[in-house]
Amino acid sequence: MMFGLNVSPATDVDPIVAARRAEELGFDFISVNDHLHGPSPRHETWTLLAWLAASTSRIQIASRVLAVPYRHPAVLAKMAETFDRLSGGRLILGLGGGYSNKEFAAFGLGVPTPGEKVDGLEDAIHIARGLWSQERFTFEGRRYRTDAARIEPKPQRRIPIWLGTYGNRALELTGRLADGWIPTYELALPEAVPAMRDRIIDAARAAGRDPGEITCVYNVDVRIEEGNTPDFVVSAPADELAERLGGFANLGFDAVNLVPFGPGTSEQTERLASEVIPAVAP
Repeated sequence: MMFGLNVSPATDVDPIVAARRAEELGFDFISVNDHLHGPSPRHETWTLLAWLAASTSRIQIASRVLAVPYRHPAVLAKMAETFDRLSGGRLILGLGGGYSNKEFAAFGLGVPTPGEKVDGLEDAIHIARGLWSQERFTFEGRRYRTDAARIEPKPQRRIPIWLGTYGNRALELTGRLADGWIPTYELALPEAVPAMRDRIIDAARAAGRDPGEITCVYNVDVRIEEGNTPDFVVSAPADELAERLGGFANLGFDAVNLVPFGPGTSEQTERLASEVIPAVAP
């Protein structure tokens, strides 16, 4: 099982220290979520990810997940190629339809319907893959289009695209086109995961794909302690937490992205690396 670590985009913490320490501790990837509007001071996600990549050397860098309506897919495809090339092939491009309608409205982007969000997400994948592989790419999607668009150079490898999806159409899209699925625990509780994965698997097979090629990653808020935490936090002593994380493999997850919850994030990260992850059954 692979392990990722959330890096907070808040401006009152040092993300570079957190990213470098995650690399030193042996985490496989770091991730940052994507929000623009609101009262909490925070860095813009793509800019922060580039800064983190420039400050590390080995660890993979994941967006978790970029809201497609914020950045035109063709522009994002060029951004991703540059990022991946300059980082030495370390980008994981996480995409989603967009969670917060308030953010879209506040930024004057319009508020897409749930169906339009899925349409835009599918368009984004087609456009990115097309621009990365074809000399000139023309595409007429439901939400986005290109006209003989060309980006050079092409990516030096297949940049993985992970999707944060939940509804039936979006899950089927994941099975047809994506390289990974990264749902969040509170939005895809363990009891709901088998049916969601089955929909992804069925869609992959219908598209002639091997479902085993789709990396499944559980995004989970965690805390090592006894006591009260919100329902969306997986909280337990270190040995029990390791057992619970290992149990997610039985749900079909290949990786867990850990989001340390509550105060003492740095201490929690150290303990996760030294007490929990080594005890997770392979």
